[in-house]
Formats: sequence, structure tokens, C-alpha cells
Amino acid sequence: MSATPHDTVGRDTTGDAIPGGYRIHMMLCAGTDCAGRGSYRVKEALEREITRHGLSHEVAIGMSGCRGHCGQGPVMVVNPGEIVYQGLSEHDVPRLVQEHVLQGRPLQERVHTLPPQTGTVPLISEIGFFGKQRLLVLRNRGIIDPEVIDDYIVRDGYRALSTALSTMTPEEVIQELIASGLRGRGGGGFPTGIKWKTCREAPGHPKYIVCNADEGDPGAYMDRTIIECDPHAVLEGMAIAGYAIGARKGYVYIRNEYPLARECLEKAIADAREYGLLGENIFDRGFDFEVSIHRGAGAFVCGESSALMASMEGRPGEPRAKYIHTVEHGLWDRPTNLNNVETYANVPPIILRGAQWFTSIGTGDVSENPWGGSKGTKVFSLVGKVHNTGLVEVPMGITLREIVFDIGGGIPKGKKFKAVQTGGPSGGVIPEELLDLPVDFDQLTRVGSMMGSGGMIVMDETDCMVDIARYFIDFLIGESCGKCLPCREGLTQISTLLNDICNGEADEHTITLLEELSNTVKECSLCALGGSAPNPVLSTLRYFRDEYEAHVREKRCPAGVCKALITYSIDPARCTGCTLCARNCPQDAISGENKKPHSIAVDLCIKCGICRDVCPHDAVIVH
Repeated sequence: MSATPHDTVGRDTTGDAIPGGYRIHMMLCAGTDCAGRGSYRVKEALEREITRHGLSHEVAIGMSGCRGHCGQGPVMVVNPGEIVYQGLSEHDVPRLVQEHVLQGRPLQERVHTLPPQTGTVPLISEIGFFGKQRLLVLRNRGIIDPEVIDDYIVRDGYRALSTALSTMTPEEVIQELIASGLRGRGGGGFPTGIKWKTCREAPGHPKYIVCNADEGDPGAYMDRTIIECDPHAVLEGMAIAGYAIGARKGYVYIRNEYPLARECLEKAIADAREYGLLGENIFDRGFDFEVSIHRGAGAFVCGESSALMASMEGRPGEPRAKYIHTVEHGLWDRPTNLNNVETYANVPPIILRGAQWFTSIGTGDVSENPWGGSKGTKVFSLVGKVHNTGLVEVPMGITLREIVFDIGGGIPKGKKFKAVQTGGPSGGVIPEELLDLPVDFDQLTRVGSMMGSGGMIVMDETDCMVDIARYFIDFLIGESCGKCLPCREGLTQISTLLNDICNGEADEHTITLLEELSNTVKECSLCALGGSAPNPVLSTLRYFRDEYEAHVREKRCPAGVCKALITYSIDPARCTGCTLCARNCPQDAISGENKKPHSIAVDLCIKCGICRDVCPHDAVIVH
């Protein structure tokens, strides 16, 4: 733990170092996505095949956390050479061992897509998905086995905690966080150092540290993956917070639907205790700190601090009035500091490398105002209509265009980009004309969206913005605690208006009423769930008002999504009579002879869209 900080912090690379004198090192992803696709079966097959060839002394096989390229799993990185394999199965293993291990050449059909201009196997840094990322929070992803504490320690693990305990006072730790400009990554963007300072100065003992790992946004899995990649980084950040604030007890509030992350965290806590990195008298500095896990039941509203703490106390997860601050009256009415997983994982490198290093990344100026910028990086889950779905970490200030097209690889199937939603179900929708917008807290808020915890959903021309707004409002209705009337009743009425528009039952006054009601809910709700819930409606009205007007005035859905406003037909000039549509229609609504144009019986069609999805010639038309 006394080693010099690694220069690889901030670069996405595994390096070519081979452990233990082995000739080849294979690291398979053990994240939830790759594990679900069979990465452990691939590992077992590799071990059998390597043993069969008598190569166990030459080839090391390990498991690592998620590399982020989730849509291409199972993923494996092989060194030397940083060769990236994707889409592996146990059936590929005999040929992979024969080609790569015995013959010394990559298995071409499973290696990451080759750049056409070179025809060579790319390094990780040359792959578009990884090239523009900068890894601070995910600094150890793909490099360490998250279940082996020694792997973390070799990468300077717990050195920041040792530095804080031995060379810094609690006040100095807090000042370093304030100077860094680190803002909370859980959604609110509150300056982390200011929150720590307020909690330390709040009267009352004991004080508590809480880590929120209960992300509930559709399509979001940032916190889960960080824990699965690097659980000790989170624990070390919590311990530093405990020292700075004066707390001896920490809790990780994690949803029960994350069994792999929870098991990984449980092992990390047990190993840290065994090494004396949690518990009593850590580093012989008289500092005691313990961490326990609290399993949540998956309530989205428990992302709000006071609702989360009510849940931990065994009460309904309902928020309190905002003039009651959890840093002063939190868990069991004691001063409590709550940050999310990503925020705590940022803390160790800041303490090790200093605030000035951290502020060199990102936007704005925090030298005089901790709210004055967006420093460091942000982890996003990139999902939706984009080629490369997965987890990415990018510097603040990168543009949406770079994320969607350079990292994400653009829109599949030749479709046109339409919008991207940031900030989860309470975030806003950002249109194509704002693709060059720098991504930071202030810029996203300015255009009617938000950073949120880091969900990013890409949409193409086949997405209806009215239907998108309806989907997120209906999600939030189900997640509202119902404590305050504006959220409880207002969201229900917003949903009714959106349904009227989608069903062709709205008139000219509906859009005006929808906008007024959304603003009322935004201004009058008790907590941030209700206060931000109308964002999908207000942002789609702001940028896609013409779609709302087409639904109301022309009784037409431009994207061809809203069933009440569309009909399906088959263009005889394009139809080749392949019969795919007829064979897949659940209602037998399509008829026609083989190799001759088909037709759809409108009275039988339920407008499910399957015929359109399976047609290889784009012959199915939506009116």
C-alpha cells in the first residue's frame, strides 16, 4: 500500500503485465450481464481445455468486473496484446485455445470488430467504445478480480485511507473534497465536501454514513456495476467519509434485486475486516469504522434521502419536508451523511492525487464556488437505440454527440437519431439540434433535463415522444409514495391527458392543460420525485410540440406508435411474398400466396407491429 499511484489511473487499459510468470493472462467478465450470458461456463470450459493441453502453468484464467461493453458479452480480455473477445460461448473454447494459445493468433470470428482500414486487431484504446472514456471511478474495471482484496491493494487500494488517517485531520480531508469540486453523483449534484462539513458540524452523536446503492431508474445499472467491479473502492470511500465526519458506523442500502453485487460487497466487507481495514483501530490510528448491508425492497422513492432512512428504520419509505435535513436529523434522528456508490468511489483517488488533479478534469471553476462547475467524470448506462450499449465513464464536458456516436457507435438499422433522455424517468428528452451540448450538471439543467444518477436512453425516429412521456409518467405513478396530493393526484391526471392524446380523444385545450398541470406538480410536490416527475412531459412539449399537435389536430402519430391513430398495410411494390409476416402474425390477419404480395385484414389486425419488425424489405407501412 505504499507504492506510487499507478499512472494507469484515468486510462482504459489492462496493461500487458502478466501475473505470476504466466505466458498468457485471460480475464473474463463476471458482471451480471456477462454472467447471465454464460461467462462462468466459458471459464470452466477454458480451464478444462487448458488442463487437457497441459498448459495450466502457462495460462492464467481469472474473472474481473464488468468492462462496460455489456451488449457484446461474454467479454474476455487476453494479455499480452490487450486482445478483446466478445460474444464467447463454451463452444468457442477449443478453437480459441488452439488458435490463440497454441498458434499465437487471435480467433478472428470472436475478436472485437476489426478496423476495416487496417485489418489489424485493435488495442482497447483503439476501439471506439473505449477510446473516449476516462476511468476514475472504474479505474480497476477489467484489471482486478473484485473478490480478491489483494488485487485491490496492489492497485493502491486503501492507501488513500492510510494517507487520510496518518497525514490529514478530518477538517483537512473535508477541505480537500471541497476544493475538488466533487458533486454528488446520485442526482442532486450537491457539493460533497459541503455536505460532509455540515454533517461533521451538526450537533448530536453517533453520526452515520449511508451509501445509496438502490438505483431504480429503468435501464440504469451504474451503482450495481461499480460494486461488482470494485467493491473496496466504495468501502474505502465510506471509511474516509466516516473519519472526516466523525462516524463509526456505515450502511450500504442496496436493493434486493442485486444479488451478485450484494454477495460481492459482503465478501469485500469480510475481507476488509480480516485485513484490519474495517473494524477497530484501523491502521493503528485509533479510528473505528464498521459497515453493514441493509437490503431495500426496490422502491424508487427511496432514492430520496429521508425516505431511504425511513425505510432503514422499518417505516414506510416516505419523504419528510425539505426543511428537515438528514445531515442534521437523519437515521434515527442522528446526523447522517448520504452519498451514492459513485460518489464514494471518487473519494480515494481525490485523496491520493489531490484536488488540483481532480479539478483538471471537467468544466467550470470551483476555486471560489463549489457549485461553480462539474469536475471529474460521470458514469452513464448507455442504452436504447444505439449500437454499443453498456456502461461508460466519460469526462464532464464531453458532448452528447461523442457519447452517442463515437462511443455508442450511432443508431442501428440505418435509423435516424431523434432524442436522448438523461437523468432517468425524471429526466428530460434532448433533441438532435442539441447533440453538441456539453454534458455537465448545469448544461443539462439549462435545456430542461438533468444529470440524475446517470441513465442515458437513446431514441430513434420510430419512438413517439408523447408515448415516451406517457411511459415515464406511468412508471412514476407506480413509484410515488402518495404522501402529497400534487404528486399523487397530479401525475394520475397527467397520465389521463397523455392517454387522451395518444388515443385521439384530445382537443385543442388538452395540450395547454397538460403543460399547466405539469408545472403545478413540479412546483408544489413535497420531494424531488414529484418535483422532477413532469420533466419528460415538459421537455417533450418544449422540443417536440409538433408531435403533440399532430396527435391532437390530425389524429396522427408521426412515429407510427400510438395504436389508436395508426393502421398497417403492405406495399405490393416492395413485398416479395416471403411469408415471414404471415407466419409471425399472432392474429392470422395477413394473407397471400408464396412469392406474391400479401395484404393485411384491418379488422383482424391488433397493430402489434410484429409484421413490420420481421419484414426484410420494409414492405409493411404504418399510416
